[in-house]
Amino acid sequence: MDLNRVPAASSKIWFPAKRWGWGWGPPICWQGWVVLAAYGALMLTGGLARCRKPHFDQWFDVYVLGLSAMLMIICWIKGEKPRWRWGEKDLGD
Repeated sequence: MDLNRVPAASSKIWFPAKRWGWGWGPPICWQGWVVLAAYGALMLTGGLARCRKPHFDQWFDVYVLGLSAMLMIICWIKGEKPRWRWGEKDLGD
């Protein structure tokens, strides 16, 4: 038994790389969809809080940047390695 081998289940990606450009595409498993839905729900909640409580206005940018940074970190950890991709040219990788 090889103890250095990573189990296949833990290496499953949630966010595939985009075919064109840099970054990640839509999720390919339910865990990725849960993360994306939670991000959307929290953004909507923050937007509603901004409308109802004007004093939240000064913190809204920090809130949005924080949520977006958390989404990027999750994509980085659970997604394919990000790099520039040029469609058909990179399909052979």
